[in-house]
Amino acid sequence: MTPPILLLATSNEDKIREIVEILADLPVQFRNLKDYPGLAEPVEDAETFLGNAEKKALHYAKLTGLWALADDSGLEVDCLNGLPGVHSARFAGPQRDPLANNRKLVTMLAGIPLEQRRARFWCAAALAKDGQIAAFAEDAVEGLVIDEPRGKNGFGYDPHFLVPELGRTTAELEPEHKNAISHRGKAVRRIGVLIREIFLKNEEKPPR
Repeated sequence: MTPPILLLATSNEDKIREIVEILADLPVQFRNLKDYPGLAEPVEDAETFLGNAEKKALHYAKLTGLWALADDSGLEVDCLNGLPGVHSARFAGPQRDPLANNRKLVTMLAGIPLEQRRARFWCAAALAKDGQIAAFAEDAVEGLVIDEPRGKNGFGYDPHFLVPELGRTTAELEPEHKNAISHRGKAVRRIGVLIREIFLKNEEKPPR
C-alpha cells in the first residue's frame, strides 16, 4: 500500500527539516508548500498560536485535498506582556527578517536584568482534512532572552533564547538535542502519535 501524503503546510526550510526529523518514523510521504507553488496564503489573524495553526491546516487541506499539518510558533516574553507572541515572525515588519526581529527584541529589553527576561517558545500544531481539524497539540519550552546571539544551529530567535538549566541557547544545541526539548519537538511528537493512530484507523477501514 502506498503511504499517504502528509502536507507540511510551510515553505520554511528550517521548519520542514525539523518536522521531518521529528516525524521520521511516520509511514507517510512528506510534501511541503514548495511542492505546490502558487497556492494562496491564508490570513493569519487569530489571537492564539493554535488558532493560526488551525487556520493554516484547514486552508491548505482544502486547497490540496491532502492531510495538512500546520504549526504556528513564536516567542512570548513576560516583561513585554507576551510580545512578540503571534506576531513573532513579523515582529519588525512584514518582510519576516529574523535579524531585524531580534534587534527589535533586544532593544525593547535594554536595561532589564536577565533574571526578569523570562520567556518561552510556544508551538501549536494542527492536522486537518476535509474541512475538519482531526488533531492538535501544543507545548512550550521555558528560558531567558539574552542580548548577544550565541550558536549557529538554530533559526529565528534561537540564538537569543537561553535554556538556563543547560547554560546554552537553543542555537547552540545539536539538532537531536534541540528537537528533544524544544517547543516544536514536543508539540510535533505529540501530534505525531495522534497522526499515526488516525492513519492506522483509516487503513483498517474496509474498501467501499
